[in-house]
Amino acid sequence: MRVKSNVARHRKKVRIRKAAKGRRGGRSKLHRQVIENNMRALRYAYIGRKERKRDFRRLWIERINAAARREGMPYSRFMHGLTLANVDVDRRTLAELAVSDPETFAELAGVAREALSS
Repeated sequence: MRVKSNVARHRKKVRIRKAAKGRRGGRSKLHRQVIENNMRALRYAYIGRKERKRDFRRLWIERINAAARREGMPYSRFMHGLTLANVDVDRRTLAELAVSDPETFAELAGVAREALSS
């Protein structure tokens, strides 16, 4: 028995080409190049999702460090003081406090300073 897969194959090609929309030249027209380009794009997207987490953590640490230095202590001593004081606040929240609410951040710096001195 002979199987003809015209409709299914065409639908698959259309779906793959749709993912390549907006690319120039053969990368959006020629089936083999479209497949290769989509694979590369998906690989970069996967890597990018991991890198975004690293980038944000780095940004939060920079913001916390700047705010902690305004309070007279470097980032590492500030974080160590919070750990000793059993203050469990994540870096994302600390960075947000450093930017939007410096008074509260100053209070946290005081708590860290006390924990370090005792």
